[in-house]
This record gives sequence, C-alpha cells and structure tokens, in this order.
Amino acid sequence: MTPEALSALHGKAFAPERGWSPTEFADLLAARHVTLIAHPHGFALTRTVAGEAELLTLAVDPTHRRQGIATQLMTRWLSACNADAAFLEVAADNHAAQALYAAYGFAQAGIRCGYYARPSGPPVDALIMRASLTPRHPAETPVSSPKSS
Repeated sequence: MTPEALSALHGKAFAPERGWSPTEFADLLAARHVTLIAHPHGFALTRTVAGEAELLTLAVDPTHRRQGIATQLMTRWLSACNADAAFLEVAADNHAAQALYAAYGFAQAGIRCGYYARPSGPPVDALIMRASLTPRHPAETPVSSPKSS
C-alpha cells in the first residue's frame, strides 16, 4: 500500500478525526523497526524495538467492519512479533477496539488524559494497554534434525 492509500483508508476509518497524512505514513514506513501489515480493506502499522512491540495504528475501512479484518491483523501482528510485551493506545470511548484488544490479553496499564482531540467535543483520554507476550527468539525455535539413512 502506498502512503497515499494508507492515508485515505486511515482518514475514512477515523473520521471525523484527522487521519494521518501521506507524508506521516511515508516517514513511518521509512523508519527502522516499523512494519506494515496490509489487508485489502485494512492495515496495521507496528514498531518493535528492544523486546517491545507497539501497535501504532490499526485501520479498517468502515464499509468492511465486523468481518474479522481487525482480528486477522492483530493475529498476524502478534504471531510474527519477536517481543516480550506489546503496547497500544486506544481512545477511551472506542469500546469495540478495547474489546478486541482485551481478547488478545491487553489490559489497561495507564492513561493519557485528553490525548485525542475531537472536532465536535472535548478531547478524549487515551488508554495505554499492555500485553505480555511469549518471546520467540531464534535460539528458541526448534530445529529439525536431518534423518540419517
């Protein structure tokens, strides 16, 4: 997905709030440790550094919600990341996303008061959520031994 396509989808997914610009996506995609997990109707952007994984954003086209896309993106992210813990931020009024994240073992670990600006009302708190992960370091990956003949 191009930065322009990501920006357009992000804008639809988070309307009426401000979606991220193509330049913001281009900068993130160029950054070390950032991974894009794409789906035809959604995406997740993640970062993993020093044993910690972070969900930067997860967006699903509003016309394709409730079809398991966010679940697929979360599963792909968490099954592929090599980290001890995962973090994310979610708006305190986004109960559907909170339920999704809780299903993956995320629990509230903190709060950022008034973090999300709302064009038609007061700002909304961001809940910081954390999940412990089982790290999958290369040394822990089973290696099959060759069969002797």
